[in-house]
Amino acid sequence: MLGLNKKDTKFLLIVIALTMLTPFLTQPFAENSGLAQFNAGYPDLMQRFAIYGIFAIGFNILFGLTGYLSFGHAAFLGVGSYSAVWMMKLLTVNVIPGIILAIVVSGLFALVIGYVSLRRSGIYFSILTLALAQMSFNLAYSVLTPITNGETGLQLALDDPRILMAKNTSGSLPTTNLFGLSMNSSAKWEVLGHVFTFNVGYYFCGVIAVIAFYISLRIFRSPFGLMLRAVKTNQTRMSYTGLNARPYTLAAFVISGMYAGLAGGLLASMDPLAGAERMQWTASGEVVIMTILGGAGTLMGPVLGAGFIKYFENIFSKINDTVLHGWFNFLPDGLENLLVTLIHPFVGKGWHLTLGALFMLVVIFLPGGLMEGGQRITKWIKNKRSGGGDPNSNKTHAPKPTPHVAE
Repeated sequence: MLGLNKKDTKFLLIVIALTMLTPFLTQPFAENSGLAQFNAGYPDLMQRFAIYGIFAIGFNILFGLTGYLSFGHAAFLGVGSYSAVWMMKLLTVNVIPGIILAIVVSGLFALVIGYVSLRRSGIYFSILTLALAQMSFNLAYSVLTPITNGETGLQLALDDPRILMAKNTSGSLPTTNLFGLSMNSSAKWEVLGHVFTFNVGYYFCGVIAVIAFYISLRIFRSPFGLMLRAVKTNQTRMSYTGLNARPYTLAAFVISGMYAGLAGGLLASMDPLAGAERMQWTASGEVVIMTILGGAGTLMGPVLGAGFIKYFENIFSKINDTVLHGWFNFLPDGLENLLVTLIHPFVGKGWHLTLGALFMLVVIFLPGGLMEGGQRITKWIKNKRSGGGDPNSNKTHAPKPTPHVAE
C-alpha cells in the first residue's frame, strides 16, 4: 500500500488513527473534574502538536539520519511564516498559496545556508548554522524591517491589496480559510461530562502532518535514506569508496528546511502573524530537545517529543500557587504551605526547570529517548507474558566471547 511493506502500512494506519482521534485522547478528564486543567483538547494546543511535530520530523531527517546537528533551523520556521503572511496580504487568505510559498522560499533559503555551512562538519557545522540563523534574526529586526515589520511583526491589515479576493467592506479583518472553510471554526460534542472540540484548523494541520510523516517514512526506507545513514555511520569510509557525501547531506538539509518552512507556514495559517522571535536560537534549541527527547533517528520519536514539550509548555506553565493550594487544601496549613513552596519552582514560570530535569533523566537513563523507554516496557511485558523472566537466567555460566575489534 502506497509503496510500503505490511509492517510500515500498519504503522502508518496507527499514526492516522491517533491523529484523527487526538480530540478524544487529549480530553481524558471531565470538565467538572479537578483534573480538567490537565486536558489538552483545545484547538490551539492540538494545532501546535501537529505543527511542531512536522518541524521535528523534518529536523530528524537531517540530525537523525546524517548526524549533522543544526542550531539554526528556526530561521526556516521564521522565513516560512513571513512568506505565508505576505501571500495572505498580497493575494488571498486561502492558506494553500501561502503554504506553498512558505515551502518554496524556505527550501531556497535552506539551499543557500546549507551550501555554506556544509563545507564543515561536527561542531563547526553547528556553530555556522547558529551564526547564520542569528544573522537572519537580527536582519529581521533591523535592516529588513520594511519586509518583516521589525519588533511589531508582520500581520494582516484592512488596506492589504489581496488581489484574488473581493474588496473588504465589512470593516473587519478576514480570517484564514481553506476554500471558504474558516480555520477557526469548530464543532463541540459533549458526552458524559467531557467536551470534545473538533477544529477545522487542527484537522487541516493533522492531514498535512500525516502526509509529512508518510514522506519521512519513505525517505527512511529508501536508498537515499540508506546513504544518509552511511554518512552518519562513517563518512570517511564512505568517501574512500568513491562516494561524495555532500550532495546527499545538502539534499537532506534542504528537505529538512522545507519541513521547517511548512511548519512556519502552518503557524501563520492558524494565526496570521509572523515575528522575528520565531527565528531566535531558543526556537532552534527547542526542536533539538524535541528530537532527542523523543528519540533521534526514529520515526515516531520526534513527534512524541514535540507533543511532550508543547504539553508541558501549555499545561504545566498554567499551574500557579492558587492551583497548588487548591490541591493541598485538605492538609494542615503548615504542611500545605511547605508542599506549595517545594513544588512552586517547578511549575508556572519555572516549568522549564521541570523540563530540564526530565530531559537530563532521559539523556542519562534512556539515550534513545521516549521511544527507547516504550520499547523497554514492551519487551518487559512480553517477557512477563511468556514467563521467561530474565532471558539470561537459564544460560550456562561461561566466559563471554571476546568481541571483534570492529564491534
